[in-house]
Amino acid sequence: MIRTARLTLSRHGLSDLADSLDLWSDPHVTRFIGGRPGTPEEIWARFQRYAGHWALLGFGYWVVRETATGRFVGEVGIADFHRDIDPPFGDAPELGWAFAPAAWGQGYATEAVTAALDWARGHFGPVRTVCLIDPDNSASLRVAARCGFREYARTRYKDMPTILFEHVPEGLLQ
Repeated sequence: MIRTARLTLSRHGLSDLADSLDLWSDPHVTRFIGGRPGTPEEIWARFQRYAGHWALLGFGYWVVRETATGRFVGEVGIADFHRDIDPPFGDAPELGWAFAPAAWGQGYATEAVTAALDWARGHFGPVRTVCLIDPDNSASLRVAARCGFREYARTRYKDMPTILFEHVPEGLLQ
């Protein structure tokens, strides 16, 4: 579990499934992530991937809730999805995030991504972290910039234009 000034990040449990279903079936959320709402079957598979990451790799995604209210606001995490992408991510951990529309514009994504990067540094040491963002997703582009991610490539993923970003800790800069 991770606590920030306003948020609590915790591993997914079965009690979080309804919130995850709401998030990933929302067309506003999925507009730039896959381009369409997920089906209950697809969202269940996503949910299982979250648990599998923790069980197999020792890292994964967290549910993000407001600490004061317990309200679900989104998901953030670190993954190894073995993406078929060029250029490849290699061994770099991939950071991702998605937030419910009711939580947009409040700085929660930046706060949660910063916490995930801090956790990654403590878990992996100083390591390059990557993410991919749809070029039209201006909100996520701002979050990435605020959190120190820098563009390093433009490519296509699943036949959609994608920008690849990296976060390189100062100790790794060459």
